[in-house]
Parts: sequence; C-alpha cells; structure tokens
Amino acid sequence: MPDRERAKPRRKAAWRSGLSEARSLGAVTAGGAFRRRKLRKADGRIDPHAGVDFKAIYADEAATVTADDGVCLAVRTVLTGGPDVRGDRKWGRTATPELTVVFVHGFTLRMAAWHFQRFGLAERWAGRHIKMVFYDQRGHGASDPASAESSTMAQLGDDLAAVIRTMAPTGPVVLVGHSMGGMSIMSFARRHARMFSHSGRIAGVALVSTAARGITEAGLGEGLNNPIVDALRLSVRYIPGAVQAGRGITRRAVEPVLVAASFGHDHYSPRAGHAVESMIQNTSIATMVNFLHVLESHDEATALPVLAQVPTVVMCGDEDRLTPLPNSLSMYGQLGHDSRMVIAEGCGHMLPMEDPELVTDAIDDLVSRSRLALGRPVLPWRLSGRARSDKHARSERQG
Repeated sequence: MPDRERAKPRRKAAWRSGLSEARSLGAVTAGGAFRRRKLRKADGRIDPHAGVDFKAIYADEAATVTADDGVCLAVRTVLTGGPDVRGDRKWGRTATPELTVVFVHGFTLRMAAWHFQRFGLAERWAGRHIKMVFYDQRGHGASDPASAESSTMAQLGDDLAAVIRTMAPTGPVVLVGHSMGGMSIMSFARRHARMFSHSGRIAGVALVSTAARGITEAGLGEGLNNPIVDALRLSVRYIPGAVQAGRGITRRAVEPVLVAASFGHDHYSPRAGHAVESMIQNTSIATMVNFLHVLESHDEATALPVLAQVPTVVMCGDEDRLTPLPNSLSMYGQLGHDSRMVIAEGCGHMLPMEDPELVTDAIDDLVSRSRLALGRPVLPWRLSGRARSDKHARSERQG
C-alpha cells in the first residue's frame, strides 16, 4: 500500500492533548507528542503547487496599522461566513466577528507565507463569522522599514498589540505565529500579560517552528553544532562591517542558509521553493542584519507561563534546522494542560508551506478549543466584608 494511503487514516489524529502531570522532555515525548508522517510525493515528481499564486493574499481588503513609533504596518483581512444565515443582521466590514485570528509571519518572510492557511481556513470556516488578520512585520513585505533601534523583540510584541487594538478592538482573539512571529507573540505575552488573563481577550495561541530563546540555543543541547545555526551566528558577528563597506556579503551569506533550511530533504515543490526564495530576496539587507542580532540573543522564556493560561498548540518539523525540534518540545512541556504538540516527519522550517494541511488542521482545532483564561478562585482575603462575617458566623455555629 502506498505511503499516501497509509497516512490518510492518521490525519485526524495528528495531535494529542498535553500531559498535565509531566513536564520533563521524556514524559512529553513519550506521552504527549504524536508524529504525523509527511506524505511523500507521487512518482513523476509533479509539483503539487504548480500554478499557485503566492501573492493572492495581497488582493484581500487592505488596511494600515500605525505602530506606537509611527511605523506603518501593511495589513490584509478576510471575513468568513458571508451573510448571516439567520438573516437578522448584515455581515460585512462593520459586523462583529465571533472570533479574530491574527497571523504573524517569520524572519525575512511576509504575510504570503500563510497563503495555504488563508485560503484553506476561509473554506473551512465558511459557515462561521471569523475574521482573519494578516500583516507584514516591520521591515518586511509592504510595511515600512525599521531602524536598527526599533528592530527589537519588544517592539515586535508592541506592534502585535497595535494590530490587535486596531483590527480586533473587541471579542476573543487567537494568535498564530511562525518562527520569529511566534517569538513576537511571546514578547507580546510578556509585555501585555493581562491580555492572557481571565479578564483578557486572548483565547488561544499557535506556535509554529519557533523557539523561546535565541537561535544559538537548540533546545536541550541537541543541534548546537548545527551548521545552519553556525552560519547565521557568524553572519551576525561579521556582516555589520560588510554592510558599512557597501558590499553584498549579507545577502550572499544569509539567503542560501535560510533557503536550505526551509524544507525537509524529501520535499519537492519548485513553485513553493521559489516563493520562499523570493520573499527572502526581497527583504532588505538592513532588516536581515538588525533582526539576526535579535534572533541570536532573544529570550522570551518567561512568557510561557503566561501562554499556559489559554489553549495552545506547538508545531515543528523534525528536520527543522533553524529552530530544532527540542525547542518545541521544551516549550510544550512548559505550557498548560490544554496544550497539544504536532510533529511533522520529514519537514523543515517552512512548515506552513511544506505541510499546509497539517498546519491548517491544527489551527482549526485550536479555534475549536479556544477559550479565555479561567477565572481566578475567590480567596478568603478577597471576600467582601459581609461574606467574611457570614463565613465567620457559620464557623462559630459549627463549632
């Protein structure tokens, strides 16, 4: 039986719930994670994505969000569901969606990296009123350039806060981040923790091919001799001088590294590969250099307990050489009981494009599980004066 046919029955079981009682890597690997076999390409090596227009997302409704420092961020939105089936309200730009999902792309990419999720989820959610928000991070895509001073993880977190304030002023919000986009979400959580509390509006988080710490820290020690990471680290050390001298060493050094790490060894789609390469090539040298420094040194591990208050899903390919699998397993082990782990066999760093159905499934499942953080229990010292008196009186009667 072909591999493709064997894999089909397992698609619905692409993840399992996290373990609430275990936090060690061994326990998570044994009891919580579920490997999903990557579907192999058919004989003849036909490009499954031939003819796909990876720029189609820019035809969606456009908006601009101005960050707190004046940088303009390019935004596209999609409203699913069409007219209300009950006919009791008009569904359109002014309607309130039941939920907003915000997508945050990765380093040297742009919102087009979410192409398959944008169209796949719009089809799945045709019967629901859900708003999808995609934006280009500062210095990327159609957004304004970013200065060296503003190219920080803290600023990316605040940019996400601005997007939420502007594009999702009310209602629950689910956040989906890939690579540096996941780091942006963690920065947002650390700086805006109340948004994840019982009084906040964040109802779920998806972390795709990302890490809580810098790219030179590969999980629990595995992959520290990774040549991909080593190349990026050397670029961080030596590229700034080359840029000042006006040479193009940055692009020649970084682009091949990122392209090589994008897909697993057995992936075949020239069209998707060209789309990723084009996004990287169209990212400015300044953005590459500035954010390479950020990726090397960032540490958002303190955000994980904040994220643990809402449902989450962590996804990673087992051939990801930029943010290796141990990073994801470590994060998963620190998240809440309502966390799930998805491991894509044979996949590299560009999981949303390499195994789009798997990522779309996981986001759809997260939205179905989404909820606000549970309310805090009423503690004795938080009882009202009358309630304390009543409790004291009951104690005396029982005594």
